[in-house]
Amino acid sequence: MLLKELLRDLEIEGLKGSDELSIEATTYDSRKVVNNSLFICIEGFKTDGHLYIKDAIKNGAVAVIVQKDIDIEGVTVVKVKNTRKAMAIIANDFYHRPSGTLALIGVTGTNGKTSTTYMIKKILEASGRKPGLIGTISNWIGDEKIDADRTTPESLDLQKLFRKMLENEIDSCVMEVSSHSLELQRVEKCNFQVGVFTNLTPDHLDFHPTIIDYRNAKKKLFHKTELYNIINVDDEHGRIIIDEINSLKTPILTFGVNNKADISAKNIVMTMKTVSFDMITPKYKGKIELNIPGLFTVYNALAAIAVTYAMGIEFKYIKEGLECMKGIAGRLEAVEEFKDFAVIIDYAHTPDALENVLKSVRGFVENKLITVFGCGGDRDRSKRAVMGEIAGKYSDLTIITSDNPRSEEPMQILTMIEDGISRTAGKYHVIKDRKEAISFALKSAQKGDIILIAGKGHETYQVINNNVFEFDDKKVALEVAREEGLL
Repeated sequence: MLLKELLRDLEIEGLKGSDELSIEATTYDSRKVVNNSLFICIEGFKTDGHLYIKDAIKNGAVAVIVQKDIDIEGVTVVKVKNTRKAMAIIANDFYHRPSGTLALIGVTGTNGKTSTTYMIKKILEASGRKPGLIGTISNWIGDEKIDADRTTPESLDLQKLFRKMLENEIDSCVMEVSSHSLELQRVEKCNFQVGVFTNLTPDHLDFHPTIIDYRNAKKKLFHKTELYNIINVDDEHGRIIIDEINSLKTPILTFGVNNKADISAKNIVMTMKTVSFDMITPKYKGKIELNIPGLFTVYNALAAIAVTYAMGIEFKYIKEGLECMKGIAGRLEAVEEFKDFAVIIDYAHTPDALENVLKSVRGFVENKLITVFGCGGDRDRSKRAVMGEIAGKYSDLTIITSDNPRSEEPMQILTMIEDGISRTAGKYHVIKDRKEAISFALKSAQKGDIILIAGKGHETYQVINNNVFEFDDKKVALEVAREEGLL
């Protein structure tokens, strides 16, 4: 593709060199530059692509997109106001606008995005469609699993995934859309058919100045949709979003349990292993039973039902898709090897998510509830004491431990969590080493207890002092249990 074709939709502030160049690859990573590449300089949080222009040229770049004044010879230099926005536009054109062909569904919210996307995927598969998936745990193109680096990929990577899906005859894609991706314009030029709002609670306030900024970032998704916007009417921020997007041409479908909604659930029954409810839609009703317990599962299922209802999918396929789900890695995942007491792995890493999962487990625990958790370093500090207080309120015993401390001193994080839990009557221990904390919990457990290991879920690593170590909560629990003769 000629460079001038990739530049046609950009607001160019300056052009030095020829735009008649043939561009065979585009990238924002100088290490991935090949001959005849276009290199896009992205100013990130840790480094700046403008610093790697010489490396890109050495590797074969023939043109660069910049947002700073750069004096360099030997390549075409294109200056724009915002290289992130430019990259999204270029990516869409370079990969021939793939989202215009896919039925694209975006799910945003603080909690429930991953589970909701997997539920939608299952229903679409049951109906005979071939969906792809993009999200926190992994990306899927048919049966091919691709590791995910972040919840929502950078725009170039995202459009490349869309194109690969089309090449593999994928007809639809359901994806998690993070607030970061909306704010950093990773999903610009994505043509969403349906947008979903699950819920919103304080999170990422290290990135968004206020909860209002956080909500406004999420709200951007609903200005990018064509078929339906689907909103949780039980969430206070959901109701605000409804009021604010009501004038858009895209119609709104609501879902909920406690408030009047288009898609709702009645007669909810929960056990340790399942949850069932009567689903009510404007066109049909029916009973749904899922193999994932918890009230939050009902909300996730309602969101998935609303999406597929909006897409015209029949009830029998909705029921089949939801009821065949056996669970999602790191989402209220029971470790089956434990018999006398239960061990559950969950990704809950926000106050609301932790409270929801603890409330759910509290509802079916026979004896004590033991919680092992920590909070991530270099992230929103305001939630640490809040999560400590929640753990102390709902748990019989809490072991405060390291999550991913990153560059922070681990004990400093644990002390902040302890400030919250000390306000409760809950018993607790502070054990910095996560493996030792899990070991202590396992050795403390008795028949009928449930151990909840929260915060990392599906993750298979731990980041300490910015070094990445292999660490999988489920594997570690089993390894310790075997070492201690508990299995």
